Amino acid sequence: MTEFGQAVRRWRDRVTPEAAGLPAGGHRRAAGLRREELALLAGISVDYVTRLEQGRATSPSAQVVEALARALRLSGEERAYLFQAAGLAPPGPETVPAYVTPSVQRLLDRLAGAAVGVYDAAWTLLLANPLYAALLGDPSGWRGHERNGVWRNFVGPGSRVRHTPEEHRAFEAALVADLRATAGRYPGDPHLRRLVARLRESSGRFAELWDTGVVGRHQGARKIIDHPQAGALTLDCDVLSVAGSDLRILVYTAEPGTEDAERLALLGVLGTQSLVG
Repeated sequence: MTEFGQAVRRWRDRVTPEAAGLPAGGHRRAAGLRREELALLAGISVDYVTRLEQGRATSPSAQVVEALARALRLSGEERAYLFQAAGLAPPGPETVPAYVTPSVQRLLDRLAGAAVGVYDAAWTLLLANPLYAALLGDPSGWRGHERNGVWRNFVGPGSRVRHTPEEHRAFEAALVADLRATAGRYPGDPHLRRLVARLRESSGRFAELWDTGVVGRHQGARKIIDHPQAGALTLDCDVLSVAGSDLRILVYTAEPGTEDAERLALLGVLGTQSLVG
């Protein structure tokens, strides 16, 4: 077992399912997370977690290390240690921050009645609670650029948010202006540069908007979500920020006492399973 594998195993044993926002469920031989649970939280395969812990897989990517650090709820010092154990330098101030502190994690755990997704400043999805996954689509199988909201809207399948043509054009412009502002703050981030280059190659609309040079910030608004089973839900989408970080926390909520609130609560019960038999 490598130093990296030992650290992952030690910290996995320390995190309870409840602390990670998971149900304890059934008889457990140990109080900590199972490998399957860590894999689910980090968005990687169980086999890869096993090979990392046993030292049969070496040189994990920075994205994998960051995902494990979030799933294990590591402190800043522990996260830096995990990067160093992987033979990597911890991300510096020139890269887009992807660190979600344990205190923010606990805050998100308490927003069980809301659909919550945490994005970095380049609109790459870092965390999604079960209700967010049920509402907007299960992101557990998304990899690479698939997890980026700008990519999904310009190149990928889009989202379940309903827009008129005019609203869609304004939404695209706001996303590109926001991403350009982020690129200005983190000019040394190689992943961000590659994302922008791929977007310019893959989407003429993105390239056109990027070349305007407009900078700005994407804001939340009331949105209509077309859910494939629950139908249309009209929800408020707020974009929250945390002092000292450059993360975007998207929170979808419904007005209490409305049919939208009932449908959102139903999605919270059923999760990502189909609503039809």
